[in-house]
Amino acid sequence: MTSEATTRAYRRLSVEERRTQLLGAALTLFAHRAPEEVSLDDVAEAAGVSRPLVYRYFPGGKQQLYEAALRSAAEELQLCFAEPQEGPLTRRLSRALDRYLAFVGRHDAGFSALLQGGSVVETSRTTAIVDGVRRAAAEHILSHMGAEDPGPRLRMTVRMWITAVEAASLIWLDEDKEPPAEELRDWLVEQFVACLVATAGRDPQTAAVMRAALALESPEGPAGTLARAVLPVLGGAGHLL
Repeated sequence: MTSEATTRAYRRLSVEERRTQLLGAALTLFAHRAPEEVSLDDVAEAAGVSRPLVYRYFPGGKQQLYEAALRSAAEELQLCFAEPQEGPLTRRLSRALDRYLAFVGRHDAGFSALLQGGSVVETSRTTAIVDGVRRAAAEHILSHMGAEDPGPRLRMTVRMWITAVEAASLIWLDEDKEPPAEELRDWLVEQFVACLVATAGRDPQTAAVMRAALALESPEGPAGTLARAVLPVLGGAGHLL
């Protein structure tokens, strides 16, 4: 391509298109390297533009660019848990986790740096962005459960499970994405059901939510599979009853 043609292609991008291009380049870099290891020169090179152009769109420098990229990633993460409210709860969670784990797989090192903290570009604003994703995920799940006014035990159970999903995702990356994503997804769904069952023994609201959710499950679904796997184990614990 000639210099003139390159200039015309460069000028054809609108402000929003150029900003999206720069964010895309930054997200790709943050996906494979910790934020402190990425420079504005790296972003400019990845986007095929000059460093001054990056500063024109992000005058706050690397911190502003990182926060903007993080917000973009956060919006995508929040959408992972957006599901039509129909069908068994475990099937909805499975589809949400498929999207979540696909995101984790794509962003690899960046996801690890984001959740583990310690980045030199970490601030109260970036922490708030990440916490906002967690809270949005919890609200989506509680909505899927039909819990209009969730009490502290039910809400805590859901938030504890989200923390477990994050921890499992980090370990999964550290273990070279083993077990396979599908197996990890199924295990996480089973963990969710198990956590709810444990809470249901102490909380009438959670027990009612569980009964309503299990009524929609099929023997072939995740809840049925878990019940068949666990009941034989518990069968030898009759002396505890």
